[in-house]
Amino acid sequence: MVDIHTLRDKERQRFTRTHPASMAQADAARRHYLFGVPLHWMRDWPSPATLAVEHAQGATLTCADGHRYTDFCLGDTGAMFGHSPPVLARALAEQATQGLTCMLPSTRSVAVGEGLQRVFGLPQWQMALSASDANRFALRWARGVTRRPMLLVFDGCYHGAVDDTLVDMDPASGRTLPRASVLGQVHNHDRFTRVVPFNDLSALEAALAQGDVAALLAEPALTNFGLVPPAEGFWPAARELCRRHGVLFIMDETHTVSTALGGYAREHRLDPDLLVVGKAVAGGLPCAVYGFTADLARRMTQAKEAAPDGHSGIGTTLAGNALTLAALDAALTHLHTEANYRHMLSVAEQLEQGLVERIHRAGQPWTVTRLGARMELQFMDHTPRDAQDVRDHARSDLEAFTHLFMLNRGVLLTPFHSMMLVSPATTAAHVQQLLGVFDELLAALA
Repeated sequence: MVDIHTLRDKERQRFTRTHPASMAQADAARRHYLFGVPLHWMRDWPSPATLAVEHAQGATLTCADGHRYTDFCLGDTGAMFGHSPPVLARALAEQATQGLTCMLPSTRSVAVGEGLQRVFGLPQWQMALSASDANRFALRWARGVTRRPMLLVFDGCYHGAVDDTLVDMDPASGRTLPRASVLGQVHNHDRFTRVVPFNDLSALEAALAQGDVAALLAEPALTNFGLVPPAEGFWPAARELCRRHGVLFIMDETHTVSTALGGYAREHRLDPDLLVVGKAVAGGLPCAVYGFTADLARRMTQAKEAAPDGHSGIGTTLAGNALTLAALDAALTHLHTEANYRHMLSVAEQLEQGLVERIHRAGQPWTVTRLGARMELQFMDHTPRDAQDVRDHARSDLEAFTHLFMLNRGVLLTPFHSMMLVSPATTAAHVQQLLGVFDELLAALA
């Protein structure tokens, strides 16, 4: 294989030459923003400067330099239903003239509740502004109703900016470790968070058997270490273990809502006690929801009524605001539909088949793992089983080169790893564009 660093240097030069407006904005923005961007994650793209977006519609972005990109990142799932769906834009424009937030329920509240139950299956709901908040609140409720202190998560999990989950596992001892990259950490979370390997039922049962775990918080598949799917039969067995040990089972579907209408848990009948969905749930407007069973709602009500008056530590002022409810109502009615998912899954299957055929033809030891409309190009010769498997086979240099190479040719992948997401606006022509650039990539690496 040719030298990746040499190839990447050439691609960086190409970006600099062809993106003068983005380069200029990045330079000017440093006077106003930390690292030159409103959120420092935005600098994680492998380009010399962060792409400045002028317009986003459907599955296409246009940057400040006038270049158009077919977007398979889709805001890292936030724009899973496409950028600015017209039905969502109309709902937001209409509500914007009628009030944005009142800290009172909108007249849409009942319709939104019915929509949430119809799409996701659970009867009772609460709202937040992000999945991070929704997960925090779910954990408070879980500890409040069970009166147990411990949280159980899987090594390599991603649940947003929830301190309790920003931990790693020592592969030698299995002990919970603070994550070295987390800034400002002052608490030792191994006192209240336990970590086990994904897909390891023996380790899961041993962690639950200690009797002090309030909840298992999990994604249906690991999504922040590439894409690590569950082993056959893993989730039914894990759910039964939670029931046996009195542990609440919380599914975070913020990334895996792309699996099918209603998400992975509903498609596979996993029957969680709590379900968290953020990012795409309201079409990309800041919003998250968490739903729960009628029995858990009863226990939550009892816990709240038994507590003294005052702030519960759950909720924020803008949660459930009128603008969000308008967006959520439109999204549940017009975006979370069988027709949209049929299209997304069909196009995603075309993309998966095209990638696999080309990888095999080129003789590359790579893997494509797909979960519904979401898939991952993994630079390893097998589907990973857990986070440590991904760490052991990581090719960050090849990932960065792949991103930049494709970006320079009009195709965007998710910057943190090689994830591709298909929206209702993604077409067979978009897939062929990506596959054509992928052919160029393989030729460059030959």
